[in-house]
Amino acid sequence: MKYLVLVSHGQFADGLKDALSMLAGERDDVLSAGLKNGKSADEFAEEFSHVIEGIHQDDEIILLGDLIGGSPLTTAMNVIAEKGLSEHCTTIGGMNLPLALTTVLMKDTMARDDLVVQVLNEAQSALKEFKVVNDDEDDI
Repeated sequence: MKYLVLVSHGQFADGLKDALSMLAGERDDVLSAGLKNGKSADEFAEEFSHVIEGIHQDDEIILLGDLIGGSPLTTAMNVIAEKGLSEHCTTIGGMNLPLALTTVLMKDTMARDDLVVQVLNEAQSALKEFKVVNDDEDDI
């Protein structure tokens, strides 16, 4: 099975998982864990280990983290390595909803390298400034 695993500071990963369930339905292959305020990296490692305990060495993991180099992502990568799961893990930092949604919808139909290219393109193209145009001119 291919799993999408979300990690973040605070409640971001859990909130993103909730948003994904609204858009892609409830899924057993989407897992999340957040480093709560006041908790240590060691406490997060223990929690994360429990979150991924159902993942086996023949499964694949797509790990999305909020910040590259942040404690949640680096700790999650360490736990994954300790469990011998690194070989089948793809890691992307800077997660957002378009990236996560594209990953959920396409992860089972694309090869790993193609999926990474696709989801990164989707995430980047979704970043745009939104402007409201005020059309106050009366039609004459």
